Amino acid sequence: MTTAFEARSYGHVPSPAEPLPHQLLAALGQHRMATTGQLHGLLRPHAQRQAVSAPLNRLRHEGLVDFTVLPQSNGTRAWYLTGEGARLVRDFPALRGRPPYPITSATAASLKTPHTLTVVRTHVAFVADARRHGDEHGHLDWTPEVSHPLSDGEKVIADAVMHYTLGSESQRTKLRAFVEVDRATMASERLASKLIEYARLWSYEPQPVGRQRRQPAVSGAVWLRWYPVFPRVLFVLTGASRYVLENRISDLQAMVAQHPLVGALAREVPLAAAVLDDLELHGPSGDVWVPLAGGEPVPWTAL
Repeated sequence: MTTAFEARSYGHVPSPAEPLPHQLLAALGQHRMATTGQLHGLLRPHAQRQAVSAPLNRLRHEGLVDFTVLPQSNGTRAWYLTGEGARLVRDFPALRGRPPYPITSATAASLKTPHTLTVVRTHVAFVADARRHGDEHGHLDWTPEVSHPLSDGEKVIADAVMHYTLGSESQRTKLRAFVEVDRATMASERLASKLIEYARLWSYEPQPVGRQRRQPAVSGAVWLRWYPVFPRVLFVLTGASRYVLENRISDLQAMVAQHPLVGALAREVPLAAAVLDDLELHGPSGDVWVPLAGGEPVPWTAL
């Protein structure tokens, strides 16, 4: 067996830290798309912007990434993986099992930008807050477009699943959340009905069909296949006036009060909503989250 001393004697010990180009490719593979500023905030917030834009341009020269220019943005670039880049990152350990969803053209990219970049914007707010508080939450701790099965072949798709670890000297607390990002592009009732989907996922226990297989199966709710505790459900709202967004939060609260299954979910699982501008101004750990079961705004970690 090669010892650490023997490895050093040969002159080069591989660094455990991933180089920035690798991190950029992984971040784009995870998030589908991100602006230069968002990648800067996720990966190198204390460095000059050039520290991120230069390797992005080199990756573009190598045919692994490309960009589309956002309209009315003073030339802001939204980066995405090319087909070649998507084929490369699917073998990254952190991304194994994730569908690559390569974007094949700038036109296709432009159709995805509004919602995708708003979801990334939400993630950046959590990453910045985690850094301020010494918590663990990085660019790969946020998985967009996560699908879970419901009965009758239906499924619920979360805009993102967040993994977050509160750090302290005495203990570490692992938190998970389904995150729904609402840009006020759908009817308020349709947004509120998303709570019914999560309530169905929380209560759904698949029934065996035909003769049971001999190997043991996990009994109970289907979500136990992926989570030890059902993740809290967080709605992040933007894209309209404060008055409109507060009304949409009220409609979410009404769904909790009126729907029996959603009400049962709310008694077991923290549910809350916040305005994206407030997350960016005060941080997700501020008193900006309105509990959907009622009560004063609190930090999301205190729900």
